Amino acid sequence: MLASSAAQGTTHPGCFLTFEGMDGCGKTTQLRLLAQYLRERGRTVVETVEPGGTDIGRQIRRILLDPANTAIHARTELLLYFASRAQNVEEVIRPALDAGSVVLCDRFTDSTLVYQGCGRGLAAGSVLELDRIACEGLRPSATVLIDIDLETSLNRAKRRNEKYGQSESRIDDESAAFHDEVRKGYLALASAEPERFIVIDGRAGIGDVARRIQEALHDRV
Repeated sequence: MLASSAAQGTTHPGCFLTFEGMDGCGKTTQLRLLAQYLRERGRTVVETVEPGGTDIGRQIRRILLDPANTAIHARTELLLYFASRAQNVEEVIRPALDAGSVVLCDRFTDSTLVYQGCGRGLAAGSVLELDRIACEGLRPSATVLIDIDLETSLNRAKRRNEKYGQSESRIDDESAAFHDEVRKGYLALASAEPERFIVIDGRAGIGDVARRIQEALHDRV
């Protein structure tokens, strides 16, 4: 059983929403569509991504996702993800929340629980301890999990990399068994925290998925 994320920390006047899912699920597109939807309705929205989101985070991202870096140990990988996240929380996310903005983050600690926890076999307790240090109790108000089946995920990721290049394909290049464990991990997290997770079928059309997300978040934002 996967452990859930760390306990809720200090509250903020803003709203923190995260998007999760397997590679190719469409979460980045849907995050941008939701940001546009909210801005059209007068909300101040800050978009960010993990790993990345800051200059330092983008440097770490290049190391993490470069397919040439096959020698990265699982624990090294774990620490690098949280190094990026700590910088993002302090430089971007927390200041935006304190200012009352809606923060939309493409991946957060749930990704680490399933990719490095379920996929790499690292202990959930280690992930959560690093989350406590790096994020100091910050948790999403809601998490949109865009769920797709394994075959769809692998095919979409392959087409994306063929179109845009292989510079960030290191995780995509993992085995089908690895990605299957990731999906199972996501569904287990959603089952454990149904009040936070909003699970959306990502196989529908982009517009249909966007409408379902807007409807699901209507009372939360």
